Amino acid sequence: MSGTILVTGGAGNVGSHACKALAAAGYRPVVYDSLIHGREQAVQWGPLERGDIADSKRLDEVFERHRPTAVMHFAAFIAVGESVSDPGKYYRNNFAGALALVEAAVAHGVDRFVFSSTAATYGLPQTVPIIEDEPKTPINPYGWSKLMVEQMLFDFERSHGLKSAIMRYFNAAGASPDGEIGECHEPETHLIPLALDAAAGKGPPLTVFGDDYPTPDGTCIRDYIHVGDLADAHVRALGYLEKDGPTRAFNLGTGSGVSVREILDAIERVTGRAVPHSFGPRREGDPPVLVSDPSRAKIELKWSPAMSDIDTIVGSAWAWHRASVDA
Repeated sequence: MSGTILVTGGAGNVGSHACKALAAAGYRPVVYDSLIHGREQAVQWGPLERGDIADSKRLDEVFERHRPTAVMHFAAFIAVGESVSDPGKYYRNNFAGALALVEAAVAHGVDRFVFSSTAATYGLPQTVPIIEDEPKTPINPYGWSKLMVEQMLFDFERSHGLKSAIMRYFNAAGASPDGEIGECHEPETHLIPLALDAAAGKGPPLTVFGDDYPTPDGTCIRDYIHVGDLADAHVRALGYLEKDGPTRAFNLGTGSGVSVREILDAIERVTGRAVPHSFGPRREGDPPVLVSDPSRAKIELKWSPAMSDIDTIVGSAWAWHRASVDA
């Protein structure tokens, strides 16, 4: 495998892990990132081009300079709660920005596109585990902004021949096992790093949003997937497109759910430290259960999670957390 891949949002958590996996597979990742949320130190496997995905002139410059053969698109705002309070921000960036990027890719002869989508496109699923053909009825603007991009990609295949792999992943978590890169958001909104901060005394006690969901222990259930497994799936999706695979959506998860209480138990088990926490009201836009059926990815991408058991996820995140605190 070879060629230059433009990776938008490549200075973020999943994007930087994808760049690492791309480089290991023989590709040359070029990161395009505004650095609003990304970190420059996470760009280690190729050049960095700073810019906004909505800046068509800047995109043209970067496509001309590097002439990528494919695009991996991770750049997006991802906070569900913020999308509810400020939907315009999410539609402008996640949808309108993606449109500018897709149009630039087509204009520069790129015919392969790997898109970072989300399980939030399903909303409140009718069946669990969720298959890709489940009706898509998002319950928050974040999910809608991603689903709109998905529809656009199917339309661009019909009109322009752009073939896309749509990667609907569930809860990305964990850190690189070798400690090179890991999860770091400002502000942090994800459960595991917030819980680790609380356990380490680095942050305030964790607030668990809701203990009255219709689940066995009353807390939300999610399908946690190690970020390294996600990166591997994206590289495999690129190979799928290189073999002329059509535009297709793929669930990326383990097929097993873990509740918030079970996450806290795993953190105490792995770190030896209890997580100080309290319970608050449900967060608007949060479904009770999101668990994937990843069969399609396993069959068509020849992909299977290798390090996504919850103790491995927590262990890698804890190692990264301790190293970043010491740094």
